[in-house]
Amino acid sequence: MTIKNINRLLIANRGEIACRIIRTARNLGITTIAVYSEADKNALHVQQADESHCIGPAAATQSYLSIAMLVEAATQTKADAVHPGYGFLSENAAFAQALARHNIIFIGPSPEAIALMGDKRQAKSAMVAAGVPTLPGYSGDNQEHDYLIQHATDMGFPIMVKAAAGGGGRGMRLVTSEDQLSAAINSARSEAQNAFGNGDLLLERALTKPRHVEVQIFSDQLGNAVYLGERDCSIQRRHQKVVEEAPAPCLDTTIRTALGEAALLAAQSCNYVGAGTVEFLVDADGRFYFLEMNTRLQVEHPVTEEVFGVDLVAWQIAVAEGKPLPKKQADLMPHGHAIEVRLYAENPTQNFLPQTGKVQRWASQLLPHTRVDHMLFDGYSVTNWYDPMLAKIIAWGETREQAVARLINQIDNTTLLGVGHNLGYLRSIVDHPAFKEEQVHTGFLSQHGLGEYSQQLSLNQALIAANILELLASLHNRPSYLALSHLSQPQPKHWLINDNVYGSRVDARQWKIGKLTVDIDSAEAQPEKFEISNIDLTDERLIFHINNKKLIAHYWKHQEKSTVHVELQLNGNPFTVKSVDPLAGTLTSNTDENCSAPMDGMVVTLLVDEGTHVEAGDTLLILEAMKMEMPIKAQQSGIVSFACIQGEQVKQGAQLATVQPTDSETN
Repeated sequence: MTIKNINRLLIANRGEIACRIIRTARNLGITTIAVYSEADKNALHVQQADESHCIGPAAATQSYLSIAMLVEAATQTKADAVHPGYGFLSENAAFAQALARHNIIFIGPSPEAIALMGDKRQAKSAMVAAGVPTLPGYSGDNQEHDYLIQHATDMGFPIMVKAAAGGGGRGMRLVTSEDQLSAAINSARSEAQNAFGNGDLLLERALTKPRHVEVQIFSDQLGNAVYLGERDCSIQRRHQKVVEEAPAPCLDTTIRTALGEAALLAAQSCNYVGAGTVEFLVDADGRFYFLEMNTRLQVEHPVTEEVFGVDLVAWQIAVAEGKPLPKKQADLMPHGHAIEVRLYAENPTQNFLPQTGKVQRWASQLLPHTRVDHMLFDGYSVTNWYDPMLAKIIAWGETREQAVARLINQIDNTTLLGVGHNLGYLRSIVDHPAFKEEQVHTGFLSQHGLGEYSQQLSLNQALIAANILELLASLHNRPSYLALSHLSQPQPKHWLINDNVYGSRVDARQWKIGKLTVDIDSAEAQPEKFEISNIDLTDERLIFHINNKKLIAHYWKHQEKSTVHVELQLNGNPFTVKSVDPLAGTLTSNTDENCSAPMDGMVVTLLVDEGTHVEAGDTLLILEAMKMEMPIKAQQSGIVSFACIQGEQVKQGAQLATVQPTDSETN
């Protein structure tokens, strides 16, 4: 076969995956071409690439999802090949076909393989024909609502309703009883149509606490195929992967081999070329069932790279050029253990609501045997236009125990200030005793109370840190004789954090011997007194002891008029703490009759008519932001009136609807 060298590579993606592809291409001496939307003109992947090309407005449908704009960019920049990364058009057969018509290499499988595996119904039929185990269910052409209800009822519960063209957990609903079924079908179909342009569904038997195990496969154009072990991706929230690791813990050699061979059967069934991932569910008895095949590089590919000592992007490029696979199956021996967590701009304490904001400080001090793939820099603006994943943190160890310890240490040495994130939540998962004891399954988070998240302990620590910073700034800005006078009595202060006002009183009369006392009071808890000592302050970090326990707070502090703003990170948890004037009253939320936007986003649909009577808890509209659909519900019963229209882009805090109680409801 003719070898066609790739000299100019266009990356049809953004964020951390675009930066990661650029890194490998540069090592191979390939010129990299970034594409970007108007919202991404200052993005890190644009800064890192050799060349860049604007492909349209911020909306993904007019830029990163526009086949016409991407093909035009590839032809104008004389690209030899296009790497699609993951997400966006990475599994779009029409995109691969469009590039082929212009003699541009698509770094991925054939359009036929993408189309087959991209349709879960067709893929399941192909797996049955190939002899790969599949879950019982329905994947037929009849998509009538009543027919799906009847078929699901006949199957029995629990079942999984899944988007036929989907991925990433979107368009997927677990149904445990018949009364949930109709709403689940409607909701899954709507989300699938909005996300993938295809509302077709399939039904599958749901397993109880299965493990999600996937196999990395690779095939070249010469007929060679290998599998690079398996990854465990069982730690999931809303069917979205949170923690991934390789190899999968607690699998015996027989099951590992059977999984790898089944994955190769799946790839061979569609003449697959390139990198792919075959995903399985594994039950408690070790039986496994085909779930889906992703015809692209996976988000979690770094753990496989770390365990096998390979560069999968370099492999992709070599295969696309027509070269044979760099290694044979016998050469692929895993070594050690690797774990990855996904850093998201989200608020775990508020149902993981996506967050926006400007990064005030990003720092990730790389420790031995760790890796951070990211898109961040000081001043970067996280918007609502794209997926909220910002980075991936990976650690390798000779043993799983060592990998866990290194990962926790790397999380503790990673700082992100200015935008809400989930680092503290991730730390709580990998530091959990059950995780360390390898008790992983898809129900892990809910079983161990990690489906919700509280920062109460760290909240007190954050308030103490803010008080210390304010005290030290106050002392620094005063002449020495006034500073001593300032310490003659406890200093009261009020702070706003998480929409609640906390009173504090700092008694620094023992400051000369390096101690002080902080009292914290709130409407939600009894007053607490904390003894603080061993305070050490730099421009970026505050170290102090609470009752002889050492704590490190990363911070960024600024002042607007008389208000002090402190961005803090403690134990991975981010806080924004603001000083407030107690005489001015506390900040208040919207009244019950008002429904406001929890973040910037687009109104996807209005679910009730103007002037309709609704009950408390009824869903009024769907807001979409960062690839997530958020139902906006009525807070009380009454007559609804809307302050927005379908398709409108709204800002965080904007009033979306008002529910006005009737006379009978107010009496």
